[in-house]
Amino acid sequence: MRHHTALLVALVLAFVLCSACASAPRTQSLFNGTNLSGWHADVPEADGNPSVAPSFVARDGLLVSNGTPGGHLITDASFRDYRLVVEYRFAKDAGNCGVLVHASTPRKLYGMFPQSIECQLHSGNAGDFWCIGEDIAVADMEKRRGPKEKWGVDGDKARRILNLTDGSENPVGEWNTMEIECRGRGIKVWVNGALVNDGHDCTADRGQIALQAEGTPVEFRRLELTPLAL
Repeated sequence: MRHHTALLVALVLAFVLCSACASAPRTQSLFNGTNLSGWHADVPEADGNPSVAPSFVARDGLLVSNGTPGGHLITDASFRDYRLVVEYRFAKDAGNCGVLVHASTPRKLYGMFPQSIECQLHSGNAGDFWCIGEDIAVADMEKRRGPKEKWGVDGDKARRILNLTDGSENPVGEWNTMEIECRGRGIKVWVNGALVNDGHDCTADRGQIALQAEGTPVEFRRLELTPLAL
């Protein structure tokens, strides 16, 4: 009888453990290391001109933004409630790039930028928010965004929200890790382990993810997304 009871308990525990494993969030890589499967490029200069050199390529196991022509590499899929880990570096020169979350309408701003919230990678300013047709709030808004009457999400409005701290980036040529947590209407950003921005009341809570080509070559070696258990 004891043997049967012990066996039953073991089976129940095994079932519970298996169920927990099956329901646990699974991390997925958004880049397979070989090609740009799962992504599509939106580069205005390439419209109707197949001779334009690609702005984004897979090379030597890296996803590379060549910087020009300007545009975006956008996931085919949309996501919500996740943590995204991005390992990137400016291999040779400091410059500009960004990771856009909650992306939707293409070319919403200046005929180039998709509607989104940009998590800035610009050298020296990593972690700034830029509002592109979407908005977000942070603590000390007027200190970090400027006078309230100038706030906005398009044109020449005050779309930039400064990060909490500069100096979290590694020198040019070294790898950096940016973590972006999108949970409900909140977005948090870490750079090399330091919390650099914490936003709430975002006007979007889901969308595609995009990488920029914005003038400077940037290499990405890790783009991993883990759904958040709510």
